[in-house]
Amino acid sequence: MAARDYGQYCGVTRALELVGERWTLLIVRDLLVGPRRYGELAAGLPRIPSNILAARLKELQEAGLIRRAPRSRVIVYELTPYGRELEPVVLALGAWGFKAMGDPRESQVITPDSMTMALRTAFRADVAGTLPSTAYVARLGPAELHVRVDGTRLDVRRGVAPADLDFAAGPDIRRLISGELAPERAIASGVVEVLHGPGELLGRFASTFHLAA
Repeated sequence: MAARDYGQYCGVTRALELVGERWTLLIVRDLLVGPRRYGELAAGLPRIPSNILAARLKELQEAGLIRRAPRSRVIVYELTPYGRELEPVVLALGAWGFKAMGDPRESQVITPDSMTMALRTAFRADVAGTLPSTAYVARLGPAELHVRVDGTRLDVRRGVAPADLDFAAGPDIRRLISGELAPERAIASGVVEVLHGPGELLGRFASTFHLAA
């Protein structure tokens, strides 16, 4: 019997055999943001040993969840259509786990890909559809993201682009997008610093990404 063969005939069992190993879903999480080179995956998961990353990528390829593809003279890893079907699963896990998150420990990091998926997890299309199209530049520790909300569409990319609101936030950004902390209190307490643009747009941002139960 294989190491990850639970010996049960069940869809949940088979899913765990495919993606239940440590680091696997985090690799999938980052690839849901976009194709990545091996080095980019390693940089986004700074604690993963190189042999484990190589092993997980090989396993995901053999399972038909990812593939290697040439892009501009380099090889990248990307999700197959079968692998992309994991997106609602990953988002649901993120929403479930988000509610139990405390403040980050000193050793924990925020990466652009992890924050991108956090924003996707928290996105409320029903609320966003009622608000004007707005762009934000969010600086969250070392992660800097350009966030555009246009109707029910969310586009999150790395790097700075023209935006209606430019703000920097500390670790307690979790409290803002979860609805625990009102935007005006976030500004007053220094959790969020508005660098450019009208502060009321922060309220629009918070309501668009509200995860309160």
